[in-house]
Amino acid sequence: VTADRLDQHGMHEESFRVPMQAIPSIARRLAADPPGPTGRLVAVGTTAVRVLESVSTEQLTNASPTGDLVGRTDLLIAPPYHFRHVHGLLTNFHLPRSTLLALVAAMVGLERLHALYREAIERRYRFYSYGDAMLILP
Repeated sequence: VTADRLDQHGMHEESFRVPMQAIPSIARRLAADPPGPTGRLVAVGTTAVRVLESVSTEQLTNASPTGDLVGRTDLLIAPPYHFRHVHGLLTNFHLPRSTLLALVAAMVGLERLHALYREAIERRYRFYSYGDAMLILP
């Protein structure tokens, strides 16, 4: 992020493809209310979060049984974003001033984010793509 304010940052657009084999399972989890242990949707990676938050429940429930769900997203997730679909995230420790860190902050809150990163630095966790991972279950 190079802009002074995050809401001024031009978010890049990504293409996505949700395989048709995954769509029924995702749709069932989105239909669970409230999301219990079998209804919780946990994304693996920030791109998966952006995709799952970009698609509508209708797109998933009305998807063709013979084709993948294909699209593009430029969704910027940052506090105080309210998650509609995703209930957890497996991701690595992200670098400062990144949209990835903003997404994590939206999920856990700024105070908890600062505490998590203080501990990660104290324990010498490795950051970025080939670093240590964290499971976030807010």
